[in-house]
Amino acid sequence: MKLSEIAVRIGCRMESAEDVEILRIAGIEEAGPGDLSFISNRKYIRRLKNTRAAAVILAENIPPVAIPSLRTEDPYIAFAHALEIFHIPLRQEPGIHPTAFVDVDVEIGANASIGAHAAIGKGCRLGSGVTLFPNVVLYPGVRIGNDVLIHSCVTVREHCRLGNRVILQNGVVIGSDGLGFAPTEDGGFYKIVQTGTVTIEDDVEIGANTTIDRAAVGETVIRRGAKLDNLVQIGHGCRVGEDCVLAAQAGLAGSTRLGRGVWVGGQAGFAGHLNVGDGAVVTAQSGTSHDVPAKAVVSGSPAFDNRSWLRSVTVFPKLADLFKRIRVLEKDVDFLKKNQTGRTRKES
Repeated sequence: MKLSEIAVRIGCRMESAEDVEILRIAGIEEAGPGDLSFISNRKYIRRLKNTRAAAVILAENIPPVAIPSLRTEDPYIAFAHALEIFHIPLRQEPGIHPTAFVDVDVEIGANASIGAHAAIGKGCRLGSGVTLFPNVVLYPGVRIGNDVLIHSCVTVREHCRLGNRVILQNGVVIGSDGLGFAPTEDGGFYKIVQTGTVTIEDDVEIGANTTIDRAAVGETVIRRGAKLDNLVQIGHGCRVGEDCVLAAQAGLAGSTRLGRGVWVGGQAGFAGHLNVGDGAVVTAQSGTSHDVPAKAVVSGSPAFDNRSWLRSVTVFPKLADLFKRIRVLEKDVDFLKKNQTGRTRKES
């Protein structure tokens, strides 16, 4: 495909006298002849000197370069659109595979695709364009919107709700029981029935092996546009706001509420019954035990202001040496005090 055609399709301005042929999309270091690459961060501009790419997507404010370029205000988004041009998506043909089990009391919309050995329980309702890959299990009473994509080995438990254009990656579990146990006098635990459900709104994507627990009462909710990475744990009764992003291995204890547009780094953890304000950022491996204000950036465990944390971590490796120096100073002070006391007595 000619570079000029790609420019039109992804909304870029072409800066080149040569309309090169593009065969693939590749990273700037791996790219070779026929490849289109991109740079969205100015600190990587130096890599253009050694790239073998045929052309590159750059921001408008980057100075002219030796190779053909496509210019845009947002190179990362343009690169994402370029990937879509060359990507051949995995598809299943519409219809129900003969090995799938579908209860008689199930409604399936037009152009749906149900893969091999999938199981759909009583009372499920699936919208149009839904794709279930092999071995997906839908418990009774599940409701799924239009154009939902569910990969292999996903389980959606009873009465959970999925909106439109939801994507569930392999191994996701929606609606498993939350950690609800009441301590008993003999030191054991009495299981609290988890009677609630899970609601996942439109345009949510959930990564592989992520688990979202059903509420004890009411519902656990993942709001529109949220993106959850692999191996994320959402406890019972949590609320994840619109357009939140949670990186791998993040965990929310029960009834934690994230506002709109919250970013959570990998392995960050939240104690239960917390409120995190809109636009807050919780960096990787942070442990949050208290509410976080809107637009705050916190780090560490327990988490506190990121700027203070950055200053603190520069001190941590020096603490042992600082402690030794303080001990020496304390001894010196004690010595001076004793000598001063001795002189005072002699003078008197």
